[in-house]
Amino acid sequence: MYINSGYLRGSRIDFKDYTRPLVVGSCGTYRLSSKEAVLPTHWPRGRVDHQLLYVASGKAHFFFNGKEETVCAGNMVLYGPMEEQKYIYYGHDHPEVFWVHFTGYDVKNILKYYRLSSKRYVYYTGTQAEYRWIFQRMILELQLCKPLYEEMLTSLLNDLMLLICRQMQLGRQRDTMQSKILEAIAYFGEHYNRDVSVREYAKSHHISTNHFIRSLKQYTGMTPKQYVTSLRIANAQMLLESSGYTIQEIADFVGYGDALYFGRVFKRETGETPSQYRKQCQKQREIG
Repeated sequence: MYINSGYLRGSRIDFKDYTRPLVVGSCGTYRLSSKEAVLPTHWPRGRVDHQLLYVASGKAHFFFNGKEETVCAGNMVLYGPMEEQKYIYYGHDHPEVFWVHFTGYDVKNILKYYRLSSKRYVYYTGTQAEYRWIFQRMILELQLCKPLYEEMLTSLLNDLMLLICRQMQLGRQRDTMQSKILEAIAYFGEHYNRDVSVREYAKSHHISTNHFIRSLKQYTGMTPKQYVTSLRIANAQMLLESSGYTIQEIADFVGYGDALYFGRVFKRETGETPSQYRKQCQKQREIG
């Protein structure tokens, strides 16, 4: 089982905060890979804040008003304050679920603006790569606590709800190639630290290699190789900033077995060696 989460000021206790319009309290993700794994959650009296859950892959089992409903990938679930929350993740369903808790004095109006109603639980939103990126960014902001991170969290949550609202207005019908590119972006994001054959990936999804490369570049501004490299370097930067792992360990984590080669790629992309980048980050923290 994979778990990654962050909590505002390190507190895992749910809270109400009416000093600001919108406040993110926590964010995280669960991914079950073992077929025998079971992860149940039950809050009989609910929580004092709101919760939005995104089923990114697989499926999850929710109970609304005592009735079980299977929620598949591409849907989000919204809970209001003091509403009973009961759901179960089973490993054999291969679920990956992201969640965010939030509060604030203007939450009701914000949800209404984005066409999210407390009278409805499940929303079809599609499986866009942007959703995953926003959730992962919110988790990182809560973990690193950089300057103005609370404001950044509010901005990210607004972006998320804006994307949800747009998708609901567009409906389920989407351009086939765009859908395949978004699926590829999500796949590369999940497997960026492994050797992925672009030719084999395109072939398995019944797309010509050249057309796939052109389409991905049109959407992201990068070729598949450049996109994977950008993910590797971005995650390496995060580890250099926030962990004590060695350069070799970080190289292994992000998909470069050879630390020397990793160093050359890192310098080409950032203008600094990994060691120089880490020292610069340390100096900035000391100054700040």
